[in-house]
Amino acid sequence: MSLKAQITEDMKAAMRAKDSGRLGTVRLLLAAIKQKEVDERIELDDAGVVAVVDKLLKQRKDSIAAFEQAGRTDLADVEKAEAAVLQVYLPARLSAEAVGAAVQALVATLAAELGRAPGAADMGKLMGAAKAQLAGQADMAQVSAAVKAALAG
Repeated sequence: MSLKAQITEDMKAAMRAKDSGRLGTVRLLLAAIKQKEVDERIELDDAGVVAVVDKLLKQRKDSIAAFEQAGRTDLADVEKAEAAVLQVYLPARLSAEAVGAAVQALVATLAAELGRAPGAADMGKLMGAAKAQLAGQADMAQVSAAVKAALAG
């Protein structure tokens, strides 16, 4: 079963269970998926759906930080509940060690291509390769930190 079909089934289950919080979040996710499909005139595969979930989750994290800074714990709690529902649809995340190892492998590959040790100017190339390889498997902020550490060291 595709991830999109699983999300649709979860929406139906939330309707039957009368779980309005979960239902609202799942409907929001399905609307975002549909919007992406209509905008780009494509049918999203599982990787595309994971990218949409990742984007929505990042928005929730940003909102939580803003609400907590403003002292609005009531709104932050709503965003945390939505984030918890969205988190279910992401694949298992890689550990920090696994991300570091993947970045080191990419640095070695880039060094072989360039014929020199990559520097700070090569961060864009390295992040592009890392994003292509680790999308949906790791938090990109964590990947970025690993890339910066690899280029600095």
